[in-house]
Amino acid sequence: MIDRFALKLLRPVTDLAARRIASFGITADQATLIGFGFGMIAAVLIGLGYTWTAILPLLANRALDGLDGALARLSKTTDRGAFLDIGLDFVFYAAVPLAFAFCDPVHNPLPAAVLLAAFLGTGTSFLAFAVIAEKRGLKSTAYPSKSFYYLGGLTEGTETIACFLAMCIWPEHFGLIAYGYAGMCAVTTLTRLVAGWQMFGERKA
Repeated sequence: MIDRFALKLLRPVTDLAARRIASFGITADQATLIGFGFGMIAAVLIGLGYTWTAILPLLANRALDGLDGALARLSKTTDRGAFLDIGLDFVFYAAVPLAFAFCDPVHNPLPAAVLLAAFLGTGTSFLAFAVIAEKRGLKSTAYPSKSFYYLGGLTEGTETIACFLAMCIWPEHFGLIAYGYAGMCAVTTLTRLVAGWQMFGERKA
């Protein structure tokens, strides 16, 4: 819901950081892979119960996720880079709830499963919309720098990271946070399905 505002606010900072990082020869794909590595470290720490310690690599993951796009714009964006970025993002998003299930196998598996099911709804509706939009040659005016049609919603990247941080800070309330965010994801899925139904009607001859 607030991704486009956050991206616009952080754009000068990420562009500056990207130029500095590029001077060391680091490419956008390398930044994506390094960021994913930090995300997996965060998931492992969460699974072991070190939720506060996981905050730093989790934030590093998100920082590099923003920087890889800025690095790509300095050279040339590629389909492979876009695919790698979105694919690894979804793996990371799934790994965090799973890690909390491992962290507390008595209380957390059910809310983790509900949240993962909700992520499945937001992810598939997001990607399905992007595929059809690309087929029809549609472009997003809200996110013009994205490599594909980025359909927003109530729960986007910024809100998801805020949710993960809340879980790390208050792991004893994981279930409440997970159920609440799953409900918000359900709203996002519904609005995206409605948007797709309305926009992808049969074209007039």
